[in-house]
Amino acid sequence: MRRLPVPHYFARDVLNLCIQSIQDEDLTSRLEAVGKQVEEAEGVYVDSAKNDTLFTIAQTGGLGGVTAEEMKRVYKGTFVKSKRTRNIYDTIKKLSTNDICPMCGQRTVGTLDHYLAQSLHSAYVLTPANLLPSCGDCNKAKLDAQPKALIEQTLHPYFDDVDDDTWLYAEVQECSPAALLFYPNPPAAWPVEKQTRVRLHFRTFGLGALYASHSAVELNNIRYGLQRIAERKTAEDIRVELLSRADSSRAAQINSWQTATYYALAASDWFCSGGYN
Repeated sequence: MRRLPVPHYFARDVLNLCIQSIQDEDLTSRLEAVGKQVEEAEGVYVDSAKNDTLFTIAQTGGLGGVTAEEMKRVYKGTFVKSKRTRNIYDTIKKLSTNDICPMCGQRTVGTLDHYLAQSLHSAYVLTPANLLPSCGDCNKAKLDAQPKALIEQTLHPYFDDVDDDTWLYAEVQECSPAALLFYPNPPAAWPVEKQTRVRLHFRTFGLGALYASHSAVELNNIRYGLQRIAERKTAEDIRVELLSRADSSRAAQINSWQTATYYALAASDWFCSGGYN
C-alpha cells in the first residue's frame, strides 16, 4: 500500500455543491436537512481512522430522510458528473503519484473506492476521507463487508503507514524460466494487529499473483543484459548489478514488488550463476 495525503475537502461542502446541481426540490430539501449529520459523521470518521477504530462505526440503512439508494444516486449521478463537483472527484483521483493505485501499488487509478462501503454507510458516501483512488480491480476485490474488528480492516492509504520497515519479500523459484513467489512478512516488532492487517491487505487484493505476473515480465526484460554481463564478468558482478537495482528501487518505494524482486534475485546464488537463462 502507498500512503496518500488526506483530501483537503469537507463532506458538508461537497454535499452543498451537489445540492446546487440537483433539480428535484424534494430531494434537495431532504439533503439540506441532513447536512449537520453528514458534518458530524465526518468528524467521527476521521477520529476513528486516526485511532484505528473505523470498525466501530455502525451501519446505517439511510441518512435521516434520505435513503441509501438516493445517496448512492447523488454520488454517481451528481458528485461524479456535475461541473460543480467533478473537479473534486478528479483531484482526489490524482492524489496518487503517477496515477498508481495505492491499494496494489501497480495498476493505474481509474476510479474512487469507498473505504467504508456506500451501501452500508450512507453518511460517508460523500465524505472525501472515505474516497480512495483505486484501480478497477482493487475496487472490485474489496467486497461490501463491514469489518467487525481492527484485524478485519484492510489498510487505509490516508491513515495507515506500513512503509516504516520492510514487509514485502520474494523468493526465487528455481525453475525454467525463473519465477518469483511473493509473500508478506511484517517485522515481529510491529503490533500483532498491524501485522495481521498487512497480511489481510496482501490477500484481499491478490498481490501475490499480481506481483508474480509483473516480475515475470521484468525477468524476461533483464535476461539479455545479464547474459551480456556474464560474457565478461562473474556471478558476483551480476549480484552487484542486481543489488544496485534493488537499492535504487528501495529508495523509490521500500515495499514495491520491484524492490522485493531485485533483493531476492541478488540473494540467489542459483540465479546469479545462470538461473536467469
